[in-house]
Amino acid sequence: MRASRLLSILLLLQTRGRLTARQLAETLEVSVRTIYRDVESLHDAGVPLYGDAGPAGGYQLVDGYRTRLTGLTAEEAEALFLAGMPGPAAELGLGAVVAAAQLKFQAALPAELRDRAARIQERFHLDAHGWYHDGDQSPHLAAIADAVWNQRRVQVRYRRWKEPTEVTRVLEPYAIVLKGGKWYLVARGGDLVRTYRVHQVLHLTVLFETFDRPKDFDLADYWRCFLKEFRTRLYQGEATIRLSPHGRRRMRELMSAAVIDAVDETATGPDEHGWVTAQVPIESLDHAQTEFMKLGALVEVLKPYELRQRLEHTARELAALYPPS
Repeated sequence: MRASRLLSILLLLQTRGRLTARQLAETLEVSVRTIYRDVESLHDAGVPLYGDAGPAGGYQLVDGYRTRLTGLTAEEAEALFLAGMPGPAAELGLGAVVAAAQLKFQAALPAELRDRAARIQERFHLDAHGWYHDGDQSPHLAAIADAVWNQRRVQVRYRRWKEPTEVTRVLEPYAIVLKGGKWYLVARGGDLVRTYRVHQVLHLTVLFETFDRPKDFDLADYWRCFLKEFRTRLYQGEATIRLSPHGRRRMRELMSAAVIDAVDETATGPDEHGWVTAQVPIESLDHAQTEFMKLGALVEVLKPYELRQRLEHTARELAALYPPS
């Protein structure tokens, strides 16, 4: 354990440059006192490491010093290949780069680790797209990714759901996120950081202007907050429904996690026929009508009355379209 931590300190300083004892301690989840002891051990082992005191101080390797020791375990080597996603990488224009990097990495591994990494590729495959959607196809994805990397402002003509449906914006692109096979751009426009569907970008111009990305911008934290707010805004209403036993099983395949969780939490019954009654969140009447139609006669909407009326009307139209033969 300690040998692994010493190697981690060495690699952190090699990749990140100057780091304070507190920064190392927080990264490795140990005490500052432990870092002091580890640094002394590295000194004793002949590692050219020195430290400066003061607010701008910290530990640093002598310029030019690099270790060829990676310390990869078999599990770590396997994890690197398991984390590879050639599909999304290709969409970003990096397919050939990823393939070349994996080839070089395989060549550098000892024979035993190379065999284990190869088995991972043979036995596991990651597919980020959903079952009923092949993912976004956007001609601007690679250019947007390049602008994110090089911190170049972009001008986009963007299609949105509200009027005016097409708008032009100058954005500072901070990051790209892939979720459920769909690509999203996180960018600042004016004073606000917003999320944009890359698929909805109709026209893109990469500008010569660069921008300074805020050092305190945390992408993972932003995305977590965005999802929480999105889900809160998404479900603005509630419906009371009855579900048959088979409908409850099918619901787990066809409905959102929010609806499934709501049924599990609020279901009462079952009645003599095995049906349960539950309160579930809905986005809108139009969306709810489409979603509940997926379950057909396995679900009955009790409230709101307008949604029930819509489903009754659709059922009558279907009955007229398919009369008994």
